[in-house]
Amino acid sequence: MEVSIEERDGYAEVVVEGRLNVAGASQLRAKVADAIADGHRLLVMNLRKTEFMDSSGLGALVGCLKAAREAGGDLRLAQVGERVGAVLKLTSLDRVFVPHENAEDAAKGE
Repeated sequence: MEVSIEERDGYAEVVVEGRLNVAGASQLRAKVADAIADGHRLLVMNLRKTEFMDSSGLGALVGCLKAAREAGGDLRLAQVGERVGAVLKLTSLDRVFVPHENAEDAAKGE
């Protein structure tokens, strides 16, 4: 799994590529913690390249959301693929993480 942080106008876009599972969950949490420490409060997690997510990945998303909110910010999802979206829906986390069409809309909260 690869995680990259791209600075945008008013937010940081976190791009997750590959399989978000137990092997990558701690890496994701660490990258998000670094982004928050660098002063980013609004994070948009772009999952367009995320092929798979298991319960460890879900836990990482929830942990990242909690860290962002504790820092006075928020974490939003963008470009959620069908497989990852199904996992969110199955666990009812699609009510917590409302998927957005793209990163810009997520940043605006639209």
